[in-house]
Amino acid sequence: MDKQTSGWLNGLLGVLIFSGSLPATRVAVQAFDPVFLTVARAAIAGLLAAALLLIGQEKRPSRAQVLPLVLVSLCVVLGFPLLTALALRHVTSAHSIVFIGLLPLSTAIFGVLRGGERPKPAFWVFSCLGSAMVVGFAVLQGISASFVGDALMLAAIVVCGLGYAEGARLSRTLGGWQVISWALVISLPVMLALALALQPATLEGVGTGAWLGLAYVSLFSMLIGFVFWYRGLAQGGIAAVGQLQLLQPFFGLALAATLLHESVSALMLLATVGIIACVFAARRFAK
Repeated sequence: MDKQTSGWLNGLLGVLIFSGSLPATRVAVQAFDPVFLTVARAAIAGLLAAALLLIGQEKRPSRAQVLPLVLVSLCVVLGFPLLTALALRHVTSAHSIVFIGLLPLSTAIFGVLRGGERPKPAFWVFSCLGSAMVVGFAVLQGISASFVGDALMLAAIVVCGLGYAEGARLSRTLGGWQVISWALVISLPVMLALALALQPATLEGVGTGAWLGLAYVSLFSMLIGFVFWYRGLAQGGIAAVGQLQLLQPFFGLALAATLLHESVSALMLLATVGIIACVFAARRFAK
């Protein structure tokens, strides 16, 4: 299997795993405070990552890699999970998932700024078209009615795009699973201390669904998904493989409708189909 194909397969696996993040978060925040959920998932994943690094006897990152790892940690370990958890107190997971359609554009922009990639002009046309569909959807849904939730989701997209591009750049020399593992370990002391300080006074009212949601975002969203995703971005190119994120709304909407019984309107489906069409067009001109 050539490097490009391997990159797309790894990227697709990452997208499939990430697709369950927002529905799982939506379930978890019904019982857990968003801030506690953010630090708890990072602490749990950080402990697992530390164990993996010790078992694998991995070398410590170089001095030049430390600051980029801190940036990755701030963006994908703290920033994106916290912003989305806060947003999901104002909007449904089905509504928020469509905003993920902006991630490929955000990732591609930071891929140019941080990864040195140079997609063809036509790539930007289709990426912007897909993003415009997402924004148009939000406006038609009544963006003023959930301004706080939508603003938080947009901020999360910017932060996540930077974290993806920076992590992918590091993965070329450090390795995909090593990048997310070290990013989690760097933040572990702070996240673990906050998780212990912010833990609920009682856990009696926490249902099975909330526990499963916490387990999913801790193990899959925070660790396993990034192993495949960073490897895919490093192998196939940040801008090119990043377009696979446009498939995430489709998978996420299906999960929201199936597991959470949330309504998925015809407009949501139409926006998602249009966005998916853009990913294949943009992919053609990614390099």
